[in-house]
Amino acid sequence: MKRRRGSPPEPGSLRAWAAESRALVYRWRAARFSGPGGAAAREVRQQRGAFGELLVKMRGLPAALPALPLELTVLYNSLLFTMGASDSAIKEAAEGICQGLLRVLEACGACGQDLSTEELWQKVLQEVTVEDLQAPLHRLGALQAAWWLADSRLGSTAGLFRLLSKAEDSGRARCSEGENELLSLLKAWQVPAEEASLPLVQSAKDLKEILCTAAAFLQGLWMQELEAGNFPTALSLLQEAAGGFCSKMVLSQIYTCLGCCAQRMGKPQTALQHLKRALQVDFQCLPALSHVAAVYHQLGKTDAELQALALLYEALQKNPPAAASSSPHFLIRTELLVHTPILASLLRHHHPSEVKYLLAQRCLQDGRVADAVEHYLDFLALLQEGPQQQVPLDGDSPLPRIPEVFLEAASALEQAGEHHDAITLCEEVISRTTDLIPRMLRVEERLQQPECPLPGTGLSQQKESLCCLAWRAAGYLHQGWAWATLGESKEAIMQFSRCLGDLLRVQIYGTAENLLPEVEVLQKIRLLSLIGRGTQFLELGKHTEALLDFQHSLQISPGDPAATPYLVQALWKLDRKQEAAALWQKFSQTPPGEEGQGRCAGGEGPVPLYLASCVQRAAFPGHEALAGSIRDYLGTPNGDSAS
Repeated sequence: MKRRRGSPPEPGSLRAWAAESRALVYRWRAARFSGPGGAAAREVRQQRGAFGELLVKMRGLPAALPALPLELTVLYNSLLFTMGASDSAIKEAAEGICQGLLRVLEACGACGQDLSTEELWQKVLQEVTVEDLQAPLHRLGALQAAWWLADSRLGSTAGLFRLLSKAEDSGRARCSEGENELLSLLKAWQVPAEEASLPLVQSAKDLKEILCTAAAFLQGLWMQELEAGNFPTALSLLQEAAGGFCSKMVLSQIYTCLGCCAQRMGKPQTALQHLKRALQVDFQCLPALSHVAAVYHQLGKTDAELQALALLYEALQKNPPAAASSSPHFLIRTELLVHTPILASLLRHHHPSEVKYLLAQRCLQDGRVADAVEHYLDFLALLQEGPQQQVPLDGDSPLPRIPEVFLEAASALEQAGEHHDAITLCEEVISRTTDLIPRMLRVEERLQQPECPLPGTGLSQQKESLCCLAWRAAGYLHQGWAWATLGESKEAIMQFSRCLGDLLRVQIYGTAENLLPEVEVLQKIRLLSLIGRGTQFLELGKHTEALLDFQHSLQISPGDPAATPYLVQALWKLDRKQEAAALWQKFSQTPPGEEGQGRCAGGEGPVPLYLASCVQRAAFPGHEALAGSIRDYLGTPNGDSAS
């Protein structure tokens, strides 16, 4: 390439600039190992400014080949401080790299203003053959790779290192079958030697190791997310990253991702090994602890799960500072290059309120009622402490809507015998949802839009109204069962009737198979409320009213295993024993489990946790006694109507 004829800098200027560059590097090397974090951050800003000023001086003259090795070295050091300043500042380096490449072309009498960054690198590396520029250009190429990795541009990074290897096919030739091409190219890259006269603030050798670790880490994450769950390859790449050059904080993150990958592969014990290793490396890697709890939940080891959640809550309460890097003197670090949505999701930090709720939920699900009550009350107290305890309900949060939490807490209190407290909590839900429910709701099949939507509302607002109606009706349902337990049958009937009256607001059109999930919950609440009111009518000797409620409940859920025995009992008490016996025989011949008491009336999903205790309460308690009476009536001591 033809060289540009221009006036090179005076030798004295070059020596002075080189001396200034060396002084800045030596000052950084002395400062990086001493002083607190704040002092180190100030030093980075000062060095960034000083190298920037030196670069401005050098660029005040036309680009000249004799000065370019020094200028590119100063640019490399300056960009290291720019990229190492923060996660966001790393992207500012892109323009600086392009300016450096344009200066190289200018010194050689060429132009590249209209070229993309990839085209600019291709032009420079293929056409500039000056030996003294090869090492500075390779170092600048490593910075370009860091920027592209941070921007998740793996293809551009691989293309650049093919060019740096000076043979596009050579990298592929070294990549054996099953080996990762980008990692092969990075490992094959020959790091230029550092000149004593032009020291660097971070060596290209260290930068290469960081690039290899980041490339393996990034690709391991993407193999899980984008490559249709290519978990074996992801596992291999993450293991490669774990053996790379990184801080303890990043190493613990890698082991956490390995644990998540193993869990998704169906290897929970391997997952636990990786997650425990993450905590051994960095005990402040709290996302690893939350994943440990999730694995124990998958294994059904409730004691271990609750212990992990308790440790996580305790650690979050202490509000520990972010883990420090084990090598703060490196400006370019793996953590600056790897930040993808999947990593943010895997390493999501739980809010203390979320963990407290998980403790309450798991205790309630496992029947640890006393512990559940304690955790629910603690959680509700946390919500009263102020905005800092309010958790955004994003897609990753385990928290349900707050009315559901109140209802779950009421369920726990009711099971613990604290019936009046449960009634009070339900009243809170009822009062707060009353104004949110329209007079009438018309609901169609789940895959269709309503033919006559309410003015200004859409399907999402209709679902919101259905949820509010379900919470309010569930509040009445819980109050009904609580009053029933207290022996107040008339008060219980009143609350069950209010629940049923609320549910009359919904007009349902469509088949049971195509109902919205929210409507299925409403149908389950209607069923449970009819059973509850029917049982209280039986307590008061109002057998005809009870019979009607049980008949209506079976219209909602034909063959329901709770409603059917109650209907038999009501018929029996009305002296309609032949009908009762026939229905009981039919019911007794139904295969166990054919009708699920723990599922919604539509049959597609389990009932919400806040309804689980009501489902248990609705179960018919006198199977053996009723079956015995019917056997005696039919004269079949070992008869066909065995319960």
